[in-house]
Amino acid sequence: EYADLLDEVAALVEHPTVYVGEFEAEFLAVPQECLILTMRANQKYFPLFDVDGTLLNRFLIVSNMQLEDPSNIVIGNQRVVRPRLSDARFFFEQDKKQTLESRLPRLASVVYHNKLGNQFERVERLGVLAGHIAGLLSADVQAATRAALLAKVDLVTDMVGEFPELQGVMGRYYARHDGESAVVADAIQAHYQPRFAGDVLPDGNVACAVALADKLDALVGFFGIGMVPTGDRDPFALRRAALGVLRILMEAPLPLQLPQLIELAAAGFAPGVLTAEGFQAQLQVFMLERLRNLLREGAGGRDAAVADAVLALRPARIDLVPAKLDAVEAFLALPESAALAAANKRIVNILKKTEAQPGEPDVALLQEEAEKALFHQLNEIAPLVSSHVANENYTEALLKLASLRDAVDAFFDGVMVMAEEPLTRQNRLALLARLAGLMNQVADLSRLSA
Repeated sequence: EYADLLDEVAALVEHPTVYVGEFEAEFLAVPQECLILTMRANQKYFPLFDVDGTLLNRFLIVSNMQLEDPSNIVIGNQRVVRPRLSDARFFFEQDKKQTLESRLPRLASVVYHNKLGNQFERVERLGVLAGHIAGLLSADVQAATRAALLAKVDLVTDMVGEFPELQGVMGRYYARHDGESAVVADAIQAHYQPRFAGDVLPDGNVACAVALADKLDALVGFFGIGMVPTGDRDPFALRRAALGVLRILMEAPLPLQLPQLIELAAAGFAPGVLTAEGFQAQLQVFMLERLRNLLREGAGGRDAAVADAVLALRPARIDLVPAKLDAVEAFLALPESAALAAANKRIVNILKKTEAQPGEPDVALLQEEAEKALFHQLNEIAPLVSSHVANENYTEALLKLASLRDAVDAFFDGVMVMAEEPLTRQNRLALLARLAGLMNQVADLSRLSA
C-alpha cells in the first residue's frame, strides 16, 4: 500500500534515516483517511497504526541526516505537519455544519458534461436507476435510491475540494453524522468501487445497485452522445466503468440481464439527449469485448477459444458466464468433443448458405436410416439437455451431447444433405438446424474447432 511512497522517498535521500514524530491525539477525531492523506501526500510521512489498523498519533520521518540528537528534525517536522492537520480538522468541522441533503441543490452548479447536464440532474437519474436495480435484486429500494441521491454531494464539501481522492469516503462520514443509515452511508462510499483492477467490490446488494447505477449511467450517457473510447483514448474512464459493471455482475454475483440494465439506464435521460444511432447495441459489444479481455487476462485466465465460444452467444446474464466456461472446459476433456465441434462447424457453414429458415424436421420425410437415427436420438436427449440448461447445469448439458457422436458421424457419412429433391433437402437442413440449436445452447461449439 505504501510502495509508491517508499519509492518516492527513497529517490529523495542518499542516506535515509528514520525518525519518529508525533502529533496531538485530539487530531484523531478527524477521519483517519484525511490525516493519512495529509501526511502522505503533503509531507511524505509514513503514518503508524496499531495492530487493529487504527491510526496512531505518530508517524515516520525519513531524513537524509543521521544525527545523535535528532530532536530538531523531529520537532521541525512536527511543527510543519500541525497546521496541515489543523486544516483537515477545520474542513471536517465546517462540512459537518451542513447536511448532505441541504447541499444537494449546489450540485446543479457542478457540470457533469455539457451534453449530459449537471451533477444534480445526474444524481436524480442515479436515484431512479439504483432503485430499479435494487428492486430487481429484492434489495432495499428506498436505501438504494437515497444513497444514489446523496452519492455525489461530498463533491461540494471543503474536504473533498481540498482532497479529491476522498470523494465517497467523506460522503460516508458525513452521511453517518447526518443520521443516515449505515447501509446508505456505506453505499455512498462503495459506489466508486471497484476503482482499479483487483479492487474490492461493493458489499451488499444496495451498494452494488448504486455502484452499477453510477457506472451504467456513465457508459450509456457517453455512448449515447457518441463519446466512445478509441485506441488509447478513454478520457471518461469508460473501460474502467465497464470492467466495474462486469466484475460486480460476475463476481458478486448478481442475476441481472445486461441488456435490461442498459435499457433502464438509457430511459433515465431526457428525450433528445442520447442521439447516437445504435448506441445500446454498440455498448453491449463493447462490454462483451471487455469481458473477453477480463476472462483471458485475469487470474486463472481462460483459454481464448473457450471464452470466444461462450461469448459468441452474447450472454445477457454475466453471472452465468463462469459456469458456462467451466462446462465448455469439461466438454473439451471428452474424447468426443473434437468430432462434435468439427461437425458443428460444418453444420454452421452449411446453414449459412441456405436462404430460407429450415423450420422443423418432418419425420415422414426422413429416408435414410442414419437421418432417422439422428432424429430419434435428438428427440430423446433434447428435453434432458434443455432441462439442464434451464436449471443452469451447463456441464451436464454439454456432457449429454457426447452420446450424439456416433449418430452425427453416421449422418455425415451416409446422408447427402443437399439432396436434389427440394423437400428432402429442406428437411435435412431442418434436422441439422435442430441439432445445431441443441448443441449451441451453452456456447457456440463450432468456435472450438480448428
